[in-house]
Amino acid sequence: MSDESDRPTAPESWRDPKRYLWLWGLLAPTGLFTIGLPLVWALDALGWPGLIHIAFWLGPIMLYVVVPLADLMIGPDGSNPPDEVLAALENDKYYRYLTYLYLPCQYATLVAACFLITADEVSLPVIDGGLQLVDKIGLAVTLGIIGGVGINTAHELGHKKVGLERRLARVALAQTAYGHFYIEHNRGHHVRVATPEDPASARMGESIWAFYPRSVRGGLRSAWGLERTRLRRLGSGPWSLRNDVLSAWLLTVVLFGALVAVFGLELLPYLLLQAVIGIGLLEAVNYMEHYGLARQRTPSGRYERPAPTHSWNSDHLVTNIFLYHLQRHSDHHAFPTRRYQALRSCEQAPALPAGYGGMIVLAYIPALWRRVMDKRVLAHYDGDITRANIHPPVRRRVLAQYGAARAGVSE
Repeated sequence: MSDESDRPTAPESWRDPKRYLWLWGLLAPTGLFTIGLPLVWALDALGWPGLIHIAFWLGPIMLYVVVPLADLMIGPDGSNPPDEVLAALENDKYYRYLTYLYLPCQYATLVAACFLITADEVSLPVIDGGLQLVDKIGLAVTLGIIGGVGINTAHELGHKKVGLERRLARVALAQTAYGHFYIEHNRGHHVRVATPEDPASARMGESIWAFYPRSVRGGLRSAWGLERTRLRRLGSGPWSLRNDVLSAWLLTVVLFGALVAVFGLELLPYLLLQAVIGIGLLEAVNYMEHYGLARQRTPSGRYERPAPTHSWNSDHLVTNIFLYHLQRHSDHHAFPTRRYQALRSCEQAPALPAGYGGMIVLAYIPALWRRVMDKRVLAHYDGDITRANIHPPVRRRVLAQYGAARAGVSE
C-alpha cells in the first residue's frame, strides 16, 4: 500500500484521514444503548424472540468475531502523520476530548447494566420480569470488556502530563479494580520492558495461561514496591492514603459499595466477574505486545535502551481505532507521552500477522499460538534463538527444538 502521508507535506495542507473515525472508539462504552437494547426491540419486531440473548453478549461477539473479521477485510492502515504536523496534531484538543468522553459513557453503561442485572422488571420486549441468568452473565462479560478497553483509555490518559488526565485514568481503572496498573505500567513496565525482570513481558514458550497469574502477581508486587520506595523517600510508611495503590483500591471499594448499596448484594458476583474479564483482556494484550522479545546486555552489563525491535506492532485499522493506536506499540515505548493520534507505525518493529482481536483468540490456544508466533520470534533474531526472552521452564526444550543446543550453546 502506498503511503502518501509519508511524503513531505506542509502542515496546513495535511488532514488526518482518521479524524472522524476515532468517534468509533466510543462504540464500546455506548454499545448497550446504541446496539444492544435496540437489538432486543428489533429481534422482537422481526419475530425472532429466541435470539434476544445475543444482545447481552455483544461484548465478546464484537471482540472475538466482528472486529477480527473487520480487520481482515479492511487490513492494515499504512499511513503516518508527517513530522512537521506532529506538534499541531498533538495540540488538537478534539482528540483528547474523545478519550474524556469514554468515561461518562463507560459509567453510564455500568449503572444501566447494574439495573438490568438486578431489576425484577426490566420493561423489555419478550422478557417477562427480570433477565435470565444467561443474560446476566453475558451482560457482566460485556461490561468486563468495556472495562478492559477502559483500562486502555486509562493507559492513554495516565501517560500524560496534564493532572486532569492522570486523575481520569484512575477513575477509568476503578471499574476493574486494577488501579495499581497506573503505577506499575508507567514506572515499572516502561523501565523493564522486554527483560526477564518485567512481569508484563511474555516469554517465548510461555502460554497465556501461565502468563496471566505471573503478570497479575508480579504487577501487583511491583506497584506496591514502587510506592513503598517512593514513600520511604518522603519519610512515610506504605500504609497511608498517600500510597497511590491504596487510594486506587479505595476508589474501587467506594464504587462497588455504592453500586451494591443501590442495587443490592446480588450484584456483587457480577461486579467481580466483570472485573476479572476486564483484567484478563488487559493481560491478554500484555501477553502479545512483547512475546519472546528481549533487550540484550551491553558490555557494561546494563540492558540496551528500548527500541522499536522490542515490541510487536500491528497496524490493522479497525482495532487501532477502538484502542487508540495501542497496536503502534513501538512508537508508544519510544515516546510514552505522545498522544494516540500522533503515534506512528515503525517499519523496524516486528509485526503481528493480525489485529489484537484475532491474536487474542489465537493466544487462547497455546499450540496454535506457538505455531504462528515462535517462528516469527526466531526470524526476528535471524535464527539465533538464544537472543530471545525464553520461558525458563521450557528453555532447554526450546533451545533443542531450534538447534541452539546442538550448536553447543550453553544454557
